[in-house]
Amino acid sequence: MSVTLTSAAANRISSHLRSRGHGEGLRVSVKKSGCSGYAYELDYADEIGTSDCVFESHGVKVIVQTDHLTFVDGMELDYVEDGLSSAFHFRNPNVTEQCGCGESFTVN
Repeated sequence: MSVTLTSAAANRISSHLRSRGHGEGLRVSVKKSGCSGYAYELDYADEIGTSDCVFESHGVKVIVQTDHLTFVDGMELDYVEDGLSSAFHFRNPNVTEQCGCGESFTVN
């Protein structure tokens, strides 16, 4: 089981953690939402809990609660800058369907 970051995503997260001045890494989770069922949630983790799994990618920790692993196992998180816009992109092999707006997804 794993969740990985591209070097661009790791650089962006690392930069934000430095500017915050604290934090263990990036917390990746899912919540029920949208027309397809689930949506990703990203936040900075200030601590690692007993029910968390920790993956390290390019020197940055990715923290996922054990009960969310089914949804994100094997996922790669990328950070893309395109002109004036920038965003994290999720490459998740578990996604079987995505809504038209890209905000939510389905996992079987």
